[in-house]
Amino acid sequence: MSTKSILLKTTKVLCWTFVVLLVLGFLLLAKVDRSPIQDQDFYKETFERLDQSSFSESQGDTWLAGWSSTNMTPPEAAELVGYAPRGKYEFVQDSSYVKALALSNGKTRVAWLNYELLIVHPSLASRIQIAIKEANLPIDQVIFTATHTHSGMGGYMPGPMGEMAFGGYNQDIVDLMVSRSLTALQNAIATQDTVSINYRKSDAGDLVANRFVKDGPTDPYVRQLIFTKNSGKKATFLTYSAHATTMSTKFMGLSGDYPFYLTKELEAGNFDFAMYAAGTVGSHRPLRPGNTPEMVELYAHQLDSTLNLRMTYFATVKKNQINTGYLPISLRAPQLRVTDNLRLRPWLFDYLLGETNAHLDITQVGNTLMIASSGELSGVFYAKWEKLAQSKGLNLIVTTFNGGYIGYITPDELYDENFHEVREMNWYGPGNGKYFDEMILAIINRSNP
Repeated sequence: MSTKSILLKTTKVLCWTFVVLLVLGFLLLAKVDRSPIQDQDFYKETFERLDQSSFSESQGDTWLAGWSSTNMTPPEAAELVGYAPRGKYEFVQDSSYVKALALSNGKTRVAWLNYELLIVHPSLASRIQIAIKEANLPIDQVIFTATHTHSGMGGYMPGPMGEMAFGGYNQDIVDLMVSRSLTALQNAIATQDTVSINYRKSDAGDLVANRFVKDGPTDPYVRQLIFTKNSGKKATFLTYSAHATTMSTKFMGLSGDYPFYLTKELEAGNFDFAMYAAGTVGSHRPLRPGNTPEMVELYAHQLDSTLNLRMTYFATVKKNQINTGYLPISLRAPQLRVTDNLRLRPWLFDYLLGETNAHLDITQVGNTLMIASSGELSGVFYAKWEKLAQSKGLNLIVTTFNGGYIGYITPDELYDENFHEVREMNWYGPGNGKYFDEMILAIINRSNP
């Protein structure tokens, strides 16, 4: 073959390769949408929906609460989920539990379900909601929460991305989680008794840091609801903003990370039951003394000590009122970026990740307003929200992983910084910081003690 023929053939191959890559790029990629979020139809839809929605309200004569914890560790090792794919756990450092807390004022009953998992996937939440209805459990609102441990089990996330990065989908594991969730709820309802409720806030700012901005703002507080039965038995629901990433990324045991050890220590002390729900953990990291199991336990002990030594506020929740609400959130087309200005097309994002179930759950217990988010909210917004809530006589507790997941919600000015949370995990930006900030402020504004 002549040199001219070889050059001609090579040129054809390169041209066709270029054409194929160009077509694939067109099919798979699009420009990032940077249009102002407040001008978008989805933004207006959500706020119109909020304006037109009404909370379910009831006033009772007393508080009734019950709680339960059920082991959901599978009989066979599952994939570890968190950090990066690591394979199946090699041993059980900590058993995994589902916890239930049921609260009623005699007219309305709400229940929190808490999992020692990275997130509560929409598919899992849907299965549990269906099972609750089929079992005819008398619950008016169920709020999902997770500890956000990065050393928990997978096996409950369907779809290609679930298979690639989150342990895939194992029907036996899902069935076990659903079954144990029902057991925990049934036991919590069966053990309900008259309680008093207190709200407590403690400053744990020495144990958390902003993971983006050196010496940047954080949400430093542990917030608690404390339930005390006439018998003297006590339970606590608590939140904190530090990511559950104190365990080493190379650790191959199943572990609940520091939330497991914190609740264990609380239950060995003044409480019969402790439920830890991840708070506004976006952009917040723990200031851990180390990453071995012993150092993780030490970090949990430091947090426990802080609850007693650095309490900044304590009050009784007196008004036996429960208000509940549900706000579906409309979003812009997904923006999973591959470069600064290129993103996957929405059809590919939807294929890889599936349903995200974007919504807020709103629960008001007396003068304590609780908002559960599908977005992994950053705690840097919290000071503004809490200031407004306090001006209205409200305590504010914000949690995440509510049975939906839409990635990180971080300050908009960080959108183009080279951080994993704001690049690969800010799925619906830019502008989501402003969007969620204004959404939560609007919910607080329409709430009354």
